[in-house]
Amino acid sequence: MRRLSLAAAAMVVATAGQAQSLAKHPRIQEAAAGYEKWLDAERAFKKIPGIAAVVVVDQEVIWQGATGLADLARKAPATPSTLFSICSISKLFTSLATLQLRDQGKLRLDDPVSKHLPWFRPKKPGVDPGEITIEGLLTHAAGLQREAADTYWLEPAMEFPSHEDVVRAAPDREVDYPPERYFQYSNLGFTLLGAVVTAASGTPYLDYARQHLLGPLRMANTFPEMPPEERGKRLAMGYSGIDRDGNRHPMPFYQTRAMASAAGYASSPLDLAAFASWHFRLLNQGGTEVIAANTLREMQRVHYLDPSWETTWGLGYSIWRHDNTTFVGHGGSCPGYRTQLLLEPTSKVATITAANTFDADADGMAQRAYEFFAPAVKAARADSAGRLVAAEASLDRYLGTYWSFGGEMEVIRWEGGLATMQLPNDAPVKRITKLRKVGEHTFREVREDGSLAERLSFDVDAQGQVYRARSNYLHRRIRR
Repeated sequence: MRRLSLAAAAMVVATAGQAQSLAKHPRIQEAAAGYEKWLDAERAFKKIPGIAAVVVVDQEVIWQGATGLADLARKAPATPSTLFSICSISKLFTSLATLQLRDQGKLRLDDPVSKHLPWFRPKKPGVDPGEITIEGLLTHAAGLQREAADTYWLEPAMEFPSHEDVVRAAPDREVDYPPERYFQYSNLGFTLLGAVVTAASGTPYLDYARQHLLGPLRMANTFPEMPPEERGKRLAMGYSGIDRDGNRHPMPFYQTRAMASAAGYASSPLDLAAFASWHFRLLNQGGTEVIAANTLREMQRVHYLDPSWETTWGLGYSIWRHDNTTFVGHGGSCPGYRTQLLLEPTSKVATITAANTFDADADGMAQRAYEFFAPAVKAARADSAGRLVAAEASLDRYLGTYWSFGGEMEVIRWEGGLATMQLPNDAPVKRITKLRKVGEHTFREVREDGSLAERLSFDVDAQGQVYRARSNYLHRRIRR
């Protein structure tokens, strides 16, 4: 599949929100078309089996699409409803469960983990190293190793521990660092948090997640453990990283068992879109929905700053800065899958990406989606009276993919006119070149200061069809 499969209609994921759809605004449609072209090229040039993505503004899905295949053998197309392992995005649900119980008075963030798990008393280095606390687990500052063992992620067995296995190994556990010294991302820490949720609530973790999180959040297509009943159906087949010959192989199905609270969940991009809208709704309306609004704000503040000042973490949430904007969310990386949930609470824009291979850059794809759509959302909101109109229809004849020895050049609509975008491209929006029409089938590149630069002209055949573009090189039109 070369072309993107796009669900054209916007979808409202909750009753509150935008008075009218932003999806139909010309600037949003420009952004969608440009992102589709870039995403499809990302899949094709990097030989990713399948990608699905969704863009959310507050309570509305303004774009959803997919490219490629969820299962190569079955030739099943990827869609925004396809299920993927979301791996470490699971940690957000475990964090919400932990804060729910905190707000109910069943635990404190400064509780030693051993208060709830008496069997967990690892050997800690240093003199008077201090206690490993629940907050330390949430912020990855507990000093624990990344994994409970080095065998869990290995194919073909993919044998993950039971709760009894974790308890049995606890007396021999040695901690890497004294607590609160360094940031050390830890699946082991969130495995322990799952056990804390079970102990503090009196309900097994998987049941707790279904009853107190996924049910109230109305996330019917999210599972706290990979669903075997969806194999060969809605669940995407996961594939290995690419080898030097350009090949990938299917990864074995697995369930993470005791590690479900760290990396076990499966979901679809559309279900994660509903999760994103819940964040925006709760933060905007206040009150309590699953948790209190102020608790969610607390979770999304920085609670741990690495001594290097490079890593910031909230209570379960990753927090990062990019181009002077603060984002919260989480990524997921498991054998066969990469996913990303990106939230920008101020503008209420979220992007979700999922791919069914480990070496896909899901976080980069989500960040690029934000760069395409966020300026368009800002323009559409400012244009509530509908003064901005789509570019004149006569420009449509030039749209398409053109090829020269240097790769692909995509001619797209941008800010009411035409522009070019080179593919593949790791920074597509920053490198979009706007065009201004100066004659019949002739355009000039527009510099940032508004002055005109290189010429780009189009050749038209006897039937009036554009078949070639000329700049410093000839570009043959290969797709419309």
